[in-house]
Amino acid sequence: QVQLVESGGGLVQAGASLRLSCVDSGRTASSSSMGWFRHAPGKEREFVAVFSLSGTPSYAGSVKGRFTFSRENAKNTVYLQMDSLKPEDTAVYYCAARRSIVSNPYNLNSYDYWGQGTHVTVSS
Repeated sequence: QVQLVESGGGLVQAGASLRLSCVDSGRTASSSSMGWFRHAPGKEREFVAVFSLSGTPSYAGSVKGRFTFSRENAKNTVYLQMDSLKPEDTAVYYCAARRSIVSNPYNLNSYDYWGQGTHVTVSS
């Protein structure tokens, strides 16, 4: 069974970096089916970074060039390296996984499993 556990959030100043980790402790999800989403106060949950159907990382425009999505299959872990953080990056960040690796990776409704979320707060 897929069990996703995120870590690495925190409170940082603008311009700082954080690295989020997500471990599939159930060791059943394909890393190709995983992605990162975030939910900011007053906004809808949105995609941050996913693996496209071709297997390459794909980013939301607001984070492209600042965030890096990677995986370490031997550890059943995906990472989100976040650099040059901005106050508008403040949100709860969620790791998610799909049962089907061919479903639309950009659609939140494609994801069947979600972690508990980790808080990221960026002060100005």
